[in-house]
Amino acid sequence: MNILVISGSPRKNGNTEIMVEAFVKGARASGNTVTVKKMSELTVAPCKDCEYCFSHDGICTQHDGMTEILAAVDRADMMVFASPIYWFNVSAQLKAVIDRLYARAKKGFNPTCAGLLLDSGSPNVYEGAIAAYKGMLHFLHWRDRGIVTISGMESKGLMSRSPDLQKVEDFGRSLH
Repeated sequence: MNILVISGSPRKNGNTEIMVEAFVKGARASGNTVTVKKMSELTVAPCKDCEYCFSHDGICTQHDGMTEILAAVDRADMMVFASPIYWFNVSAQLKAVIDRLYARAKKGFNPTCAGLLLDSGSPNVYEGAIAAYKGMLHFLHWRDRGIVTISGMESKGLMSRSPDLQKVEDFGRSLH
């Protein structure tokens, strides 16, 4: 399976990127091809709702990091969204990517399933992000392959010592 992971943290080598690395390790161990797009390395502007993409085969008028993300979306069988929770939802960087997926609303999507990786400093702050994710999957008729949440990430790098990190690797390993 070809899996596209969008790492929504603007923080390079932070807890979300550590989660992504564990997921990738497990997914590749099961024979999957994995592509990672990091929002710590790319810039994606908000959608302008110009709907140019509707009449131009999904091509967006904005030429930024989303151009390469959309190309990867077109090759993916599955998408995994990874994000820190800042204020009861995914990061603004990941939200911009999700909004810009609108460019494929008329053209359609190749992926048929998705997964969600979330981390936070506080427990019990995931409800908004999970509800938005499930709503998106319901609308797109995509299958949910799994959700992993890890709290207690109050400073950069704590994820590398979290015993819950194994759950992320196991999730990746479970995909075939």
